[in-house]
Amino acid sequence: MKQFKLFNNRSNTDNVKKYTSKIKAPIYEPKNTKPHTLELCDTTKMYRLIQKINAANITKEEKKFLKFAAQRHNVFNYSKIADYYAHSSKEMQQLMEHSALVIIDFEKAIQYGYAKLSEQMTQQYLNEQDEE
Repeated sequence: MKQFKLFNNRSNTDNVKKYTSKIKAPIYEPKNTKPHTLELCDTTKMYRLIQKINAANITKEEKKFLKFAAQRHNVFNYSKIADYYAHSSKEMQQLMEHSALVIIDFEKAIQYGYAKLSEQMTQQYLNEQDEE
């Protein structure tokens, strides 16, 4: 059997050098206008599914379940959501953070359960922050 090497004969250490463990969050510059709420989410597929569900000969409980499931077909426009967030009231901003529509603060993301880190990863992150 003929042997061959993957990745153009590069060693694993060559590949490791391409990546860094230092994470820099992107800086977001909000637009000057607040988008309309209809621009934040494309609900086209969800509503098509709901029409089919309503027309189906199934129980009310089954329809209710399928309507919940149809919501996962919504497509969020996160750049528009970020613009909306920037021009919203404090209360709306907090609700958007709780819904993970925006993640402003790494610590809050952990607190709300959207990011889970092992103790070892947390320590590594803190050590790298101290080095900067």
